[in-house]
Amino acid sequence: MTTTQNDRLQVLLEPLAATAGVDLEAVTLSKVGGSRVLDVVVDADGGIDLDLVADLSRAFGEALDSPEGTAVLGESEYRLEVGSPGVDRLLTLPRHWRRARTRLVKAQLGTGAEVVGRVLEADDEGVLLEIPPVKGRGKATERRLEFAGIAKARVQVEFNRKGDDAEPADEDITDVEDADGVDDADGTGDDAEA
Repeated sequence: MTTTQNDRLQVLLEPLAATAGVDLEAVTLSKVGGSRVLDVVVDADGGIDLDLVADLSRAFGEALDSPEGTAVLGESEYRLEVGSPGVDRLLTLPRHWRRARTRLVKAQLGTGAEVVGRVLEADDEGVLLEIPPVKGRGKATERRLEFAGIAKARVQVEFNRKGDDAEPADEDITDVEDADGVDDADGTGDDAEA
């Protein structure tokens, strides 16, 4: 089996991700325009926040600029992008399903059938889904799917999700810190007096 450059980069960065308590989901070096872009995707139970992304970016950058990193990545310039998986990520591992708890997913089964339901729980072998009633009639049912029988699955985007288990909406930012480190009371970023 041939080891690719992306595989070697994954091996270099994986210990740093593990130390930070996150899973290294993907490492992809690609060419965008005339630039090389190294896209590193990390995830963790409870999600990833911006402070953690910044810390990981620094740690990954130091490792990539070290002699070991240069041996894998080469001397050419690159742009490092660190982030969490988007909603278009396929659910391929039990931890992906566990992290999708309460989310609506669409699963294509190996039989060709399609199932849409909300993730109630997941273990190492499969997932329990709550299947909504057809056209709003009847009651929701539960269905267990074994991972071996799922060909492809993805989280569905819900714009108007309601209910007790709905995720909170993004909070508005009301306190903005200017480049001078002084909080602007009005949140406009303009700390000059009128």
